[in-house]
Amino acid sequence: MTQYKAPLDEIRFTLFEVANLEALGNLEGFQQTDPDLVDGLLAEAARFFEQVVAPTNRDGDVVGSRRNDDGSVTTAPGFAKAYRQQVAAGWNGVAMPAQFGGGGFPWLLGLAVQEMLTSANMAYSLCSLLTQAAIDALAHHGSPQQQAIFLEKMVTGEWSGTMNLTEPHAGSDVGALTTRAEPKADGTWRIVGQKIFITWGEHDLTENIIHLVLARTPDAPTGTRGISLFVVPKYLVHTDGTLGERNDVHCVSLEHKLGIHASPTCVMSFGERTGAVGYLVGEENAGMVAMFTMMNNARLSVGLEGVALAERAYQQALDHALQRRQGRAPDALGAEPSLIIEHPDVARMLMDMRASIAAMRSLCYRNAEALDWAAQGPDEASRTRGAERAAILTPLSKAWCTDLGCELTSTGIQIHGGMGYVEETGAAQHFRDARIAPIYEGTNGIQALDLASRKLPIRDGAAVAELLAEISCTAKTAAANPNLKLAASHLEAAATATATASEWLLECFESRRADALVGAHAYLEMLALSTAGAALLDGAVAAASSSSASVAAQDFATDRAILARVFAVNRLAQVPALLAAVTAGSVDMHIARKRLLTH
Repeated sequence: MTQYKAPLDEIRFTLFEVANLEALGNLEGFQQTDPDLVDGLLAEAARFFEQVVAPTNRDGDVVGSRRNDDGSVTTAPGFAKAYRQQVAAGWNGVAMPAQFGGGGFPWLLGLAVQEMLTSANMAYSLCSLLTQAAIDALAHHGSPQQQAIFLEKMVTGEWSGTMNLTEPHAGSDVGALTTRAEPKADGTWRIVGQKIFITWGEHDLTENIIHLVLARTPDAPTGTRGISLFVVPKYLVHTDGTLGERNDVHCVSLEHKLGIHASPTCVMSFGERTGAVGYLVGEENAGMVAMFTMMNNARLSVGLEGVALAERAYQQALDHALQRRQGRAPDALGAEPSLIIEHPDVARMLMDMRASIAAMRSLCYRNAEALDWAAQGPDEASRTRGAERAAILTPLSKAWCTDLGCELTSTGIQIHGGMGYVEETGAAQHFRDARIAPIYEGTNGIQALDLASRKLPIRDGAAVAELLAEISCTAKTAAANPNLKLAASHLEAAATATATASEWLLECFESRRADALVGAHAYLEMLALSTAGAALLDGAVAAASSSSASVAAQDFATDRAILARVFAVNRLAQVPALLAAVTAGSVDMHIARKRLLTH
């Protein structure tokens, strides 16, 4: 089993040459983002997550978390100790708001740190992921009093946060929830109901857990228009910040899952006795607005899980391929069996993994960069551009990166051969852990519908058209370099096909909405492949344009060109063929559905 090694060169290159962390450092509030400081921070983060967190990954999978008779949850060996060290080192707050005790760095840099955390131990990382999403919701929608009481200790990681949406009968249909909130004379509310699939809903890492809970108030409208958001802490908090009595909220059971065994996925019960004390966040019946703030924060982080687990699987597969000998490669010399990396098909799988991971990382980092511009741009126009770009990129990051993460972790098993299917090697864990990512925080089908029905129509399609124009510009620039001409031609074809798909979908939404929605998944894949491919090619152009004439710089430029070409022929070349799936319409789907319903 291979120990994790943070890919610092890849992370740094993507931060500064694919995304533009240096430009973010010039924005108000981000001036502390000095390149030398960033290098030191990344190096220390790599050391911490490699040495402290990564060793807990195997025990987390094998031992997992367990619920005790009193309803408490004990996490896997080493988790609590690692988390205490993480809090003491300040890793939870790198990109959190400075006014609440965070580092105040760009979200782009925070995402790079988060990638290392997630690769080191995805199940463990989910505690911090949900906490940062809860922080984002309270920072945007909480009252000053709520922020003063909860945020500082959530930013440090002393307290954790959760998201409580799903109920047993509702699934992804949030509007069907039935959890109740009754007002009290003192301004608090009493929450009664049950929630399922609550990630890190109960655990022993922090002294308090701050639950954000969706519920209905009396006489609320039906559907999502009648949902409110409440803060429901595990322990009530006095005005001086000290902990009070235990709230009426408990973990009823833990789910037994395919993967992320160390992450306690809880069934939570609110108000079994006197009603759980809750505090309204924002306005009554406006809970979905606040919850979408939280979910959009989490969706990029979930997309990053595809990157992080694919990276971990790639490292392990590469290590195996450099040690395992079997058969004779076509150009083998000598009598002994060849290393399997010398076999063309194994080399093909490894290069596809590496190129795809670089493209996924590029997409996610540019997504975070857009969020930073949306938050800190110097004027309304730049903030609007950032917000629109982030709105488009978020479903791409969440859906495409997690789908591809499942594929690439499966490829990692394939490279191991039969031993990959044996749990002792650890290769299977990455695949099992990755499989949840396309499901939670809004299934990937929901992401495709969101892209096609809400994000594509932004400014009547102009926002997506501007993105595709930038992609075509990248292709034209890259085509001038003989080493990048092949990749550029595939990128231009992909952009052209995606523009055609965009126009078709926009027209369909006027009168044939069902036809448009059937093609949404294929459209998301087209746009994601094109966007990620352009980002990868931008990086190759930047590497080729380096002013350094050193052998190392030239070798690096060659490496980036190879990655761009591999991604182009293995992934980008598929985009024009996907146009047929976008424009096929819904007739056959409708007929097939009727046939299935009658059998």
